[in-house]
Amino acid sequence: MDCIGQSVANIAPTLTPALNIAVIAGLAGSGSWLGFVIASVGMVFVALNIATLSRRHTLSGSYFIYIGRTVGPLAGLVAGWLMIGACLATGIAISVSEVLFLENFLTSLGLKALVPNQYVAACVFLAIGGVSAYRDVRLSARFGLILEVASIAILIVITAVVVFQRGTVIDSRQLDFASLGYGGIMSSLTFAVFSFVGFESSATLARETRNPERNVGLAVTLSAMLAGLFFVAITYFMVLGIGDDTRALGDSSAPFIVMTERAGLTAAGTAMYFGALISGLACLLASLNAASRLMFSMARYGFLAGALAKVHSRYRTPSAAVLLAVAVALVGSLATLPLGALEAFGFAGTLATFGFLVVYFLICLAAPLDQFRAGTLALRHLLVSGGGTLMMTFVIFGSLYPVPPWPQNLLPYLFMVFFGVGSAWFFLLTRRRPDLVRAIRSDMEA
Repeated sequence: MDCIGQSVANIAPTLTPALNIAVIAGLAGSGSWLGFVIASVGMVFVALNIATLSRRHTLSGSYFIYIGRTVGPLAGLVAGWLMIGACLATGIAISVSEVLFLENFLTSLGLKALVPNQYVAACVFLAIGGVSAYRDVRLSARFGLILEVASIAILIVITAVVVFQRGTVIDSRQLDFASLGYGGIMSSLTFAVFSFVGFESSATLARETRNPERNVGLAVTLSAMLAGLFFVAITYFMVLGIGDDTRALGDSSAPFIVMTERAGLTAAGTAMYFGALISGLACLLASLNAASRLMFSMARYGFLAGALAKVHSRYRTPSAAVLLAVAVALVGSLATLPLGALEAFGFAGTLATFGFLVVYFLICLAAPLDQFRAGTLALRHLLVSGGGTLMMTFVIFGSLYPVPPWPQNLLPYLFMVFFGVGSAWFFLLTRRRPDLVRAIRSDMEA
């Protein structure tokens, strides 16, 4: 249950109808649900490949180890570097989104005068997440799952009422495949995938999970499948509920309130954004957990500062890594907020997704190689790997073409700079310290 809690909390399903859908609907229009179908298929393929690897490598380094032991040490190191960056960028995106959710919640209550300073609010949210991650991973995972279940329940009830008012679940415009804008659907895939990111984060808790050979793969796969069903359904019903006015959804920083106000359910929107606050806190907490475990693992192997491998004597958490993760997320949040909370969310979320996509692609390549070396390669492994590789290639291509508008078109170049810095550093390190490369193939974390 704790393992599933980490993945579900990191996905934070409530954030999609609360905010993500604004970006997706603005790009894909009435085809938004189809974008989620494509992303869901891709994520399930990736989840099955992760499940294959997690049965043989029960380590907190997860992707760093999975890829390093199969594709090669440098690829593994770069994958770990990208995952750390992606988790921290997710933390930044979520912390600034919490600022928006708080503003929407207080404003809907008629308490706009009580909306706090954005910078202060971001600091408070990160402090809450940091304290929870520092103290106890079991407590934080269970707390995150409880918060997420509560917010999803609020969301489902409200959406059901809106759809009931419409009197039908059939939306001919959304189901008219000939009129859907496929270029926009392609452009929306990056953010559709961002809605899923974190489903794999339970693998970073393998050292703290009972029976990880079974539970990690099960948690990852179930999380991807259930999240996909939820995203497709909620997107379809939100577009139905607003009468296919996807432009209104795309132009709003509070898309769910737009839908509920048109249905005469203003109070329901207030409840929804209270749920989004809860969901965002759970996601922030899970992002800090995942980033800190990856830093801990790479530090244990000697590729990051040794201080990050410190374990708290009482709480048994990677305390130094947690503190660094909080500090980086805080600096990133404060640096991007001047762009505006919605723009900051979009920027950080897109950068995070690029990192996840590259790692997912490498995971799909690593899984069959790992089975081949173990002498257990079967046709199903090749099919799952091929499906995942093709889907990730398709999503990556869709995120780059058609070329996004300015300034989003700059984000791939910023990601390449981060990618290049990490690659150069680890290349030099492995040349100077070949013993570190050999250590990847041994269970250092034992």
